[in-house]
Amino acid sequence: MASGTVLIYDEEMTTHKLLWSDPICDIEVPERLSSSYEQLKCYHLVERCVHVPAREGSEEEILLVHSSEHLEVAKSTQTMNEEELKRVSENYDAFFFHPSTYRCARLAVGATLQLVDAVMSGKGRNGMALVRPPGHHSQRNAANGFCLFNNVAIAAEYAKLKYGLQRILIVDWDVHHGQGTQYIFEEDPSVLYFSWHRYEHQEFWPSLKESDYDAVGLGKGKGFNINLPWNKVGMGNSDYLAAFFHVLLPVAFEFDPELVIVSSGYDSGIGDPEGQMNATPEVFAHLTHFLMQLANGKLCVILEGGYHLKSLAESVCMTVKTLLGDPVPQITGEMAPCLSAVESIQNVRAAHKPYWKWLTYEDTSFLQNLSTKSHLLKKANSNSSTEHDSKITNSNKTVKVERFLELHMKNILFPVPTIRTATTDSTGLARFLPVAVHLVKEMDKTEIKALVSGFYVDLVKDDKTLLSLGSMLAILDKILKKEVRNGIAASPTPAVSAAVALRHSVRFGFQRVLCIFVGDMQIIPNTEDGKELIIHVCEKEQSGRTSFTFVLNSFLLLLKGAEGNDFFSAVLGFILPVAYSYQPNLTVIAVGQNRNLELSGISVLFALLQGLAESRILAVIKDTEIKLMQGVAKALVGASPPHFGVYVPPTQEKVNKIKTLRDQFQQEWKMLQCS
Repeated sequence: MASGTVLIYDEEMTTHKLLWSDPICDIEVPERLSSSYEQLKCYHLVERCVHVPAREGSEEEILLVHSSEHLEVAKSTQTMNEEELKRVSENYDAFFFHPSTYRCARLAVGATLQLVDAVMSGKGRNGMALVRPPGHHSQRNAANGFCLFNNVAIAAEYAKLKYGLQRILIVDWDVHHGQGTQYIFEEDPSVLYFSWHRYEHQEFWPSLKESDYDAVGLGKGKGFNINLPWNKVGMGNSDYLAAFFHVLLPVAFEFDPELVIVSSGYDSGIGDPEGQMNATPEVFAHLTHFLMQLANGKLCVILEGGYHLKSLAESVCMTVKTLLGDPVPQITGEMAPCLSAVESIQNVRAAHKPYWKWLTYEDTSFLQNLSTKSHLLKKANSNSSTEHDSKITNSNKTVKVERFLELHMKNILFPVPTIRTATTDSTGLARFLPVAVHLVKEMDKTEIKALVSGFYVDLVKDDKTLLSLGSMLAILDKILKKEVRNGIAASPTPAVSAAVALRHSVRFGFQRVLCIFVGDMQIIPNTEDGKELIIHVCEKEQSGRTSFTFVLNSFLLLLKGAEGNDFFSAVLGFILPVAYSYQPNLTVIAVGQNRNLELSGISVLFALLQGLAESRILAVIKDTEIKLMQGVAKALVGASPPHFGVYVPPTQEKVNKIKTLRDQFQQEWKMLQCS
């Protein structure tokens, strides 16, 4: 497995700058790059990365996407004076030339391709390129929206040509629609392009009809262009997560990309004058974490927009920390998407139902976006503020957001445990696990008996169970004390071990513990009312609620072998949204017998849930399941999930079961809302 995160930065790209006054372009400043790099240094992230130098993209590489006429115009600007540069810039929508622009744009292309080479060759597992000028608005024959060459589009064509890739996913989380990228790939089924963007019913730039949800691609590319329009400002963390849960991740797992490239614009973050959204920096850590589970971890993040320098810099740092494998901070804010976001998500699902197997049996229909159309009319009638007043307001907002972010980042960042994954060696388990798993000292028998007799005597029936509990509790204590991030314990009775773990965690002071049982096992009710949430994935239906604690049983009758895709549907469409709604302090996952699941499905569950509870996970696995323990241990130490094979859609029966559960619980767990 490739390791290391590549970081590419070249200070020369800060020489591209605006030479005259232009109220549209004056936000695209060199400090966007330099302040992001300085913040990475402040967090000591630069020194942890693999450094690869930028290079100039060649003319041949640029011509993979752009016309020779466009290239020649760009080249000609190197010797122009200011008046000539201004005149040629006016030929384009929201773009400016500087004598160094052509050189910087070639460096931006080359840096992007260097990152692709590093990731594809195994020099790094993933990485980020900090580049200027950005690229996703530029078209075959035109600069547009601060963009000269389309860095990400060139990278996709380059990867197809050099490495023979047949499936590339481009995720564009910039707040503007990357219409340039869409135009380049809209007939190409080898590139799946996903973009969310501020749209406001075509009122927001670039104000194109083809930025709406019904632009799904052309010809053979139908279904491979996904636009998720945000029809109001103020979208937050839960709206972005809902878009991933209910649109992007299911499509991505079905598409099964060989490489993921992110058009990483942070103008979709809080405080940005362009986006006017409310998403805080840690949401980009979560989005990055999700994408790291695709394409065997091959992920290239390329900077696009972002015009509030503090918000941009913190968001860049959150992305790089996650690429490096640091635990993801707890997400903040209410976990409930707004009505407008749900409307947009439902319309995207309806538009793409003909093209994707995972949507075959989903109940989808188009909505009229009534929640925002009336709002737009009011906005049009009352829009009387002057440009001067607007600039004063924006300036005040910038200062307030900077103060907020200073405090916010102090609140969400935490010391990272030096040990990632722990186990004990009571059963000789350690010799089967990856070398990165750390051995912890077990409790002695007297200590275990004293602990068990006081609190868990009703659960322990024999010495073998007692000893396995000692191993599990030794690992759990290290997790609870934040000395290790996660751990794996073997048990002859996973349900008993999990029940003890739940009680012990609540006694330790944890207020929200998520426990997922996979396989047929008897759930042991707890007496700690309201401090745990249990999801049981099993073949045989058992009781739903107990009088002691809230127990949520999801009875997903799982199929065998390749048809384990039912489990993917359950994880993405149900378990993950519920878990994010709940926001646990700790996750316990117990895997028993008769689960009829492939290792890939279990690995994906462990990998995705590491985005919660600062990655605190205790895995309790049936002691005879050596191969499963190896796979889970790999997921816990940060390996990408194994390939899950050809996508087989869930059956109508299973889709209906998941939908019934969503309908039943979506008022309590609002991240389930997608229609």
